[in-house]
Amino acid sequence: MIRVAVVDDEELIRSSVRLILNSAPDIEVVAEAAGGGAVDSVLATRPDVLLLDIRMPGTDGLAVLRELRREGPDGSAADPDLPAVCMLTTFDADEYLTAALRLGASGYLLKDAEPTRLIETVRVLAAGGSTLDPSITPTVIGGYLHRTAGSPEARDAIDTLTPREREVLALLAHGRSNSAIAEQLGLAHGTVKDHVSTLLAKLGGVNRVQAAVLADRAGLTDGS
Repeated sequence: MIRVAVVDDEELIRSSVRLILNSAPDIEVVAEAAGGGAVDSVLATRPDVLLLDIRMPGTDGLAVLRELRREGPDGSAADPDLPAVCMLTTFDADEYLTAALRLGASGYLLKDAEPTRLIETVRVLAAGGSTLDPSITPTVIGGYLHRTAGSPEARDAIDTLTPREREVLALLAHGRSNSAIAEQLGLAHGTVKDHVSTLLAKLGGVNRVQAAVLADRAGLTDGS
């Protein structure tokens, strides 16, 4: 079972997400919380995926994400087993998006997404993939690239990738997990994992979502 935690200040949203996800045979919502109790809830239940509202009164999603990255279950070192995080938002042009991706979020999803999209997002994240809501606007992508992975140095770094690394990056940009990439390219899972680690480092230490956006702007996803 894929274990999910839902953090949102609105009880109606939490209940709706729980009902949708629990309808899937392979997903279980194991924790729900508003911003204030989010960190304790995540550390206590150890979910595979965290759906985290960006905008909440008091403790917003960015504060929760910062604290999770900084604090492990013993209150000291950063926890290497944190869940994959998808930010939830009601806006497709949210100024918090850039900060969330910088903090390691694996994607974002609009709250009005179709139930099937929500379920698929959780499955992709649990499998090690990344996801960007299909309604993301060019303005958001362009602005994000300009401020982060879109620096000229980072875009030029794509030219340093080997043909195989570019192939892996193109599939990663479509949200494929390492296992799915391995199956499609006929490679061992460990080999794909090594390719992903290497290409992310070559692109300046970006995460999977940052690399996916960069690959899209570089034209690696055209025609696929």
